[in-house]
Amino acid sequence: MKLGQPDSEFDDIDLHILALLQENCKLPLAKIGEKVGLSAPSVIERIKKLEDHDVITAYRAIVNGRRVGKDVTAFIGVSIKHPKLIGEFEQDIARLDDVLECHHVTGQHTLLLKVKTNDTSSLEALISTLRSIEGVDRNETMVVLSTHTERTQLSMKYDATPATKRPRRNGE
Repeated sequence: MKLGQPDSEFDDIDLHILALLQENCKLPLAKIGEKVGLSAPSVIERIKKLEDHDVITAYRAIVNGRRVGKDVTAFIGVSIKHPKLIGEFEQDIARLDDVLECHHVTGQHTLLLKVKTNDTSSLEALISTLRSIEGVDRNETMVVLSTHTERTQLSMKYDATPATKRPRRNGE
């Protein structure tokens, strides 16, 4: 990210760094520097700017739910009776550990939830809890039978060729 540029303007090096961090956020800074054609201190500076501009918001391990006992994934569409009750519903479900995502959507539902539970019994209990929240008019649950594609990474289009041809100078 060049100084003085709007937040949305990133150069190929920024995009390449983002792609590398999404792939493996434990990659050593020196290795990232090798791949993008910068020194480790320059990479640190770029990453810090991306963090400061809320482009990078967190670093996480991606856990296989099935391996830790969360065998059921489901999407639950929830219809809320009145728009004034949406905020309260969102606060209530934020306290439910099995709710991974909550999206305000268009279509027949007000909100779409992604949940992971241990088994169908715990899914049934979660649905019962959701139905008891004030303002819930109806809900529809779709249980995931299998998952072909589930991404956590955003696609970053960048040109990596300049980094390999660019000479290092002044710490870059």
